[in-house]
Amino acid sequence: MDTVVDARAESAPRLVESPVFVISTVRSGSTLLRCVLDTHSQVYAGHEMHLGGFRVAVETRPAVAAADEMGLSETELEHMLWDRLLHHRLQASGKRILVEKTPGNADMWRRISACWPRAKYIFLLRHPLHVRDSLSEIFRDQLADRSLPYSAQEVEAKIHDRALEQISPMIEAVAEARAHLDGITVRYEDLTTSPESVTKSLCEYLGIPWEAAMLEYGRQDHGDFQMFLGDWREKISSGVIQPHRRLPSPGEVPEELAEHCRVLGYM
Repeated sequence: MDTVVDARAESAPRLVESPVFVISTVRSGSTLLRCVLDTHSQVYAGHEMHLGGFRVAVETRPAVAAADEMGLSETELEHMLWDRLLHHRLQASGKRILVEKTPGNADMWRRISACWPRAKYIFLLRHPLHVRDSLSEIFRDQLADRSLPYSAQEVEAKIHDRALEQISPMIEAVAEARAHLDGITVRYEDLTTSPESVTKSLCEYLGIPWEAAMLEYGRQDHGDFQMFLGDWREKISSGVIQPHRRLPSPGEVPEELAEHCRVLGYM
């Protein structure tokens, strides 16, 4: 796939001019955030769209010639496809603002910002230790019925290592995006303990009036909770904003997570 962003893409008109992208790691509470936002009468925050997985290939010489004549690179053709997908979902919702929350957005923030120069960003943070532990729980469940040639302690270490390997580049990408893009930062811990204050700040950022219904997202239908499209576990299905886990003291943070905590402002 063409990975060099065509400068012409920056001025191309978009059907959805100012989509809102949540930039976060996995297991940071993005499904909770999207359900809370989706409860607002003017905001559509649907399941993860995984835009980076939709690609365009110009495969024949005549097609290449036609694209060149139109001044369209493969990158810009992909941007047009992504924009059309967002427009399709927004139109179907009947709402005014679209929020897209795929954790993979963190890895492609440059493409997103080039595709939508007027996009808005919500940086959703969660303590890295809790991100690792939450992802480890999923890996642990996946291994529950398997017989492994390791001790329980060795299995636990491998699970934590696998989780850390997955979240480390995502945390770095989130930090990099925050350094280069304007937006609003939301901590999962604040969202779960002070949801009214946080949602009011989000509404102010999005330019919409606050609605108390956002605090009771379980009263509305937000689609099925299923794997690959967001969180699918019992906690999110409860429909209730639940308190976060106790924040660890600096001494309780493993050395391999210390730098991540500092980067995100948790140390």
